[in-house]
Amino acid sequence: MSLRVAIVGSGPAGIYTAEALMKQASGDVEVDVLERLPTPYGLVRYGVAPDHTSIKSIAGYLRGVLELPNVRFLGGVELGKDIDVADLLDCYDAVVYCTGAMVDRRMGIPGEDLPGSVAATDFVNWYCGHPDMPADRFVLDSSEVAVIGVGNVAVDVVRVLAKTAEELRATDVPEEVLTRLAESKVKAIHMIGRRGPEHAKFTLKELRELGELANADVYVRPEECVADVTAASRQVRGNVEVLQSWAARGPVGRPRRLDVRFWMRPVEILGDGRVEALKLERTRLTEGRVVGTGEFETIPVGMVLRSVGYRSVPLPGVPFSEATMTVPNEAGRIQGRDREFVAGWLKRGPTGVIGTNKSDAAETVRTLLADLAGREPVRQADLDTVLASRGVLPITYEHWLAIEAAEAALAKSLDRGERVKLVGLAAMLHASGR
Repeated sequence: MSLRVAIVGSGPAGIYTAEALMKQASGDVEVDVLERLPTPYGLVRYGVAPDHTSIKSIAGYLRGVLELPNVRFLGGVELGKDIDVADLLDCYDAVVYCTGAMVDRRMGIPGEDLPGSVAATDFVNWYCGHPDMPADRFVLDSSEVAVIGVGNVAVDVVRVLAKTAEELRATDVPEEVLTRLAESKVKAIHMIGRRGPEHAKFTLKELRELGELANADVYVRPEECVADVTAASRQVRGNVEVLQSWAARGPVGRPRRLDVRFWMRPVEILGDGRVEALKLERTRLTEGRVVGTGEFETIPVGMVLRSVGYRSVPLPGVPFSEATMTVPNEAGRIQGRDREFVAGWLKRGPTGVIGTNKSDAAETVRTLLADLAGREPVRQADLDTVLASRGVLPITYEHWLAIEAAEAALAKSLDRGERVKLVGLAAMLHASGR
């Protein structure tokens, strides 16, 4: 009798887990990849910037895993709504949770809840066409915007704000979103970091792209990018050198302005009914800690996008540590639970790149197979039967291919690249034929 495993989440962590099971299992194994959305690939589809086509090509690799004979994609199935943990343990020999880190961390400052203060993840979901984010969610009617954070997500957000809609026309940005980007009134973008340039989290390739923007001049204050990097990594040295080169050059009169700031922390978002300004405090390091200097500056902005880190959210019926924002585990085995495992950011926190999930998944699968070695199957139900009894009709891989075909057809009709994402669950379900 073959081993049957459920994987909750169809992003890179989930699909790499499915691949690792196919490669490591000595006997037959059947894998169902469950996803609450109609579409697979998670962060690759809804987190990678639309103009980063080389990274988005990872979807082609993930597709190959979903097309393996003993792997099934079941979209439109939500844990805690359509099924629960007990259902999964009844239907499978093991369950692996791989739902990632979906929520931004908060800054914890006054005014953070004013309209116009939003999570960068919401903005990313918007321009990536996530069905949870309506196409009319953002109106870019402010001339100045602040992006808090100096990591790759912040860089992506800045780049999309700085580019023209025409520059993004060949990408898969939803048509409705492209229209709003074309109507953008943004003229100045402030990217703000609490620490110095040597502490920034962006990678050199992504940083350099900002300096190549055709539609925006980049400003860096020379005094804010002074750093001793003699003992730093090659990555850090490269980042600082690029920033210092920008500080030494002048503007050439491009339509938009990108102001990259360091040693500044947000202390309050100001506004009467909505965001009108951001108050910043100059910082310094004292014994490794960021402390304020008492020197303040206020910049007039109509939108604040926070990108200061990400955290996972608890899954219904699954243990969760609020301290680490992960599922407590040992090498992927959930502490205190039998036949339940975890992989990806839900396991280790939001660290690493997409490829990091591959070795992480392999570790979890080794633990799973060792735990189940020699055991007789204990499952006593069939998921298809359970879902049918509740009126739940999953989105199969074939339905997903129909959605892909509809997006390709839409792109052709609009004379726009290879695909244009459909917006909203209703449009996706209609295209799938479900």
